[in-house]
Amino acid sequence: MSEGGAGNESVFWSVAGTPRAMHWDMQQLLVPTMDALIMLTGVTGHSLVIFVLAGRRKRRAGPPHGTDTLLLALSASDLLLLTCLPFHTTAIALGTWPFGDFLCKAVSFLGVACNAASVFTLSALAVSRYLTVVHPTWAFGRRRVGHWLNAVVVLLWVPACALGAPQFAFRAVGVSVGPVHCFAFLSNLSQKVYSTALFLVGFALPLGVIVLMYAKIYCFLRRTRRQGRAPQLERYQSQVTQTSALLVLVFTLCWLPSYVLMFMLVGGSQGTGSQHYRSFAIFARLLASSSTVANPVLYVFMSHKFRQELLGLSRHRCCDCWACWDYCPMPGRDTVRPFNPVELETPPPHG
Repeated sequence: MSEGGAGNESVFWSVAGTPRAMHWDMQQLLVPTMDALIMLTGVTGHSLVIFVLAGRRKRRAGPPHGTDTLLLALSASDLLLLTCLPFHTTAIALGTWPFGDFLCKAVSFLGVACNAASVFTLSALAVSRYLTVVHPTWAFGRRRVGHWLNAVVVLLWVPACALGAPQFAFRAVGVSVGPVHCFAFLSNLSQKVYSTALFLVGFALPLGVIVLMYAKIYCFLRRTRRQGRAPQLERYQSQVTQTSALLVLVFTLCWLPSYVLMFMLVGGSQGTGSQHYRSFAIFARLLASSSTVANPVLYVFMSHKFRQELLGLSRHRCCDCWACWDYCPMPGRDTVRPFNPVELETPPPHG
């Protein structure tokens, strides 16, 4: 979530990130360490996802599968969201915003827009899986489904950017008792309206879509198995149930604490200066950032097919590297030339 304002990481920075509101040891040690870990694992995970999906597309020599398109879009939005993390980490560790007014606006806008695009893509993935399982004829029988999904991926950024636009409009640096902070200069009423819109559009609505789609998948598999049309679906139904419950649980745990904290700040709840509140603010921020790590694990790495493809591509690349080592000349390395009988029979030139 982005730096500043209601409904994003910025709330934690501008209010709970001041030297008076947060213990320095936690600021300077815990936050940078956890952010570095999140950054490393998130970039690595999404890079592997893009690596495998790109290899899959080359092998198919055709348009990517609908789910692949959405997974690529999810990785792209999460990687963009991770680019905001170093700015937040630096600001929290230093206790001031050192990047100026433009980056205050740009980072805040990018954080909210990428977060919303990522959440909307998760909802689209749930809808895509529902169509694939319940209506496979529609999902696989239309040639233009891939083109429609490309359009959907682009269109998802329209409401995402709309949610982030107020960040660019009203975000600015300001001085509060010494340090410079990245604040959202909105009235109390405007903050409440904006926070409510972020909660409904950026959390409640996507969560409702995800729960509804996976509930429909579960009901369809259960009904099909009871009718005896596919007895082998019992194991698949159990897997879908467990995976769906895990997806909903992780999504809620990652984002709900941030919105609880947001409404506590906007509503002027008492006790926002207590140590328990400060600890909760750091905990909520880390959970929100961790969603970029959880997404590739839940939606990609849990797939046996994906793990097999990753292993196969890794072996293929390793074989290419060994082949290059064996046959390509390397500086400072003896090169064994292939045997050529013509060279042996050719007399040396006369001087």
